[in-house]
Amino acid sequence: MIRKPTRTISGVAPLAVMLPPFQCKHGACIFCPSLDAPQSYTPKSPVVMRAAKVKFDAFLQVRNRLESLKQMKHATDKIELIIMGGTFLSYPLEFQYKFIKKCYDALNERISKNLKEAKKINENAKHRCVALCIETRPDVCSDSDIKRMLEFGCTRVELGVQAPDDKIYALVKRGHKVKDVVNATARLKKTGFKVGYHLMPGLPGSNLKKDLQMFKKIFYNDGFKPDQIKIYPCQVLKGAELENIYKKGRYSPYTKEEAYKLIIKMLQLTPEYCRIMRIMREIPLDYLVSGILNMDLRKDVEDEIRKRKLKIKEIRFREIGFALRRTNQISQKIKIKKLSYKASEGKEIFLQAVNKQDILFGLLRLRLEKNKSTSAIIRELHIYGPQVEIGKKDAEKYQHKGLGKKLMRQAESLAKKAGYKKIKIISGVGVREYYRKLGYQLDEEGYMQKVIK
Repeated sequence: MIRKPTRTISGVAPLAVMLPPFQCKHGACIFCPSLDAPQSYTPKSPVVMRAAKVKFDAFLQVRNRLESLKQMKHATDKIELIIMGGTFLSYPLEFQYKFIKKCYDALNERISKNLKEAKKINENAKHRCVALCIETRPDVCSDSDIKRMLEFGCTRVELGVQAPDDKIYALVKRGHKVKDVVNATARLKKTGFKVGYHLMPGLPGSNLKKDLQMFKKIFYNDGFKPDQIKIYPCQVLKGAELENIYKKGRYSPYTKEEAYKLIIKMLQLTPEYCRIMRIMREIPLDYLVSGILNMDLRKDVEDEIRKRKLKIKEIRFREIGFALRRTNQISQKIKIKKLSYKASEGKEIFLQAVNKQDILFGLLRLRLEKNKSTSAIIRELHIYGPQVEIGKKDAEKYQHKGLGKKLMRQAESLAKKAGYKKIKIISGVGVREYYRKLGYQLDEEGYMQKVIK
């Protein structure tokens, strides 16, 4: 039996690496605890405790988590590295390069001379980094930051958006404006990154109606339209400035019932190109002053959605891996469905492999800029379902059955039809060999690219 089967149910094994404590340059947001821990975390958060045991050493964290995944009988050949714990791009440059290199060295089970060599080795390693996620602030996402993330092999960026409203940002001492969110989103999409937002309903200055309006704004305004979202209702934590405000009676967080109803509405509003990655943060009760206690709020929400037979389009709700838990009556007739939408001054084409039940087997994100002398860019290719090891096949699972190649062929055809001569892919280091087999070559910027014929 696989322990915690949900961990690899989407086709990859997520592996979180925690940064050492480092104060944000702008100070602290009022909801963020100032404790002896990485920014926005507590000393008793499980991932912090694991990292602290090895003094936040990246190599040892990765090695220990690999061992833990193996013990739980998860495949560890497709790893998604997630750098957590603060604004990584604000750390000293030398630290950033060393930290990322240590992650690759641990996956490779050997020490490399430099980051370039470590990435090269990982292309064919036993534990391949198929995706790398970095969390940052919208105002710490410049062109030079993006160039550096490409050098690291990063494919996904999560922005701490919280609430896209300048008045709320000022109240919570966020230190940036909505225009920074729009600009960061555009820079990331134009360079091929998959973009995630962290949202925090219930902040001071907001209310249930306003939170819902802001959520709608994120999807009808072309300046936003993220690919993924994490929803973390605001909680009052020890060590945060908000704790004093709460104790003076000037703030109250949402109740479970309020958040529950709001999140159901949010899920109903989420378009089919977006994935709600997570709902609720894992906050130890020792540090929770006031707010929702239920870590499993998402389960309650989804149970209610199914009970009421509500139509939900967001990606995670429709994934084949989760569908298999509910039924084995799944149609095997898969078609490629196309959705086009405008975002950040470009055209996004969202291809998804679905059956008649609208169960999702795979997806591809293709971006087309107005200037056709540039390359069309594939921002994501993902085949869902329980993880199958590289080079193997499983008749009862959906990875490695040619679905990715079908999506790629359609994307190339659409790019050619739109007038593009070249196409490039933002690729995790560990997926480069797959794209080479499809005729792509690594360019000097770190993309896999080829001429469309």
